[in-house]
Amino acid sequence: MRYVVIAVLVLIIASLGSALFYMVTDHGGSKRMVKALAVRVGLSVALFLFLMASYYFGFIPGRL
Repeated sequence: MRYVVIAVLVLIIASLGSALFYMVTDHGGSKRMVKALAVRVGLSVALFLFLMASYYFGFIPGRL
């Protein structure tokens, strides 16, 4: 479970980095930056829903 969350966080940061790269190199000539940011938002929402479902089903304890 921990590794899944870490992997998704790494993917989110990689998508943000690629959006920065496209912003610098394309100079507004393509939609690749928008797509990279949309992927980042999608991954963030998916991670949030995954964590909420994990808590609901008891995979994450409420108290330590």
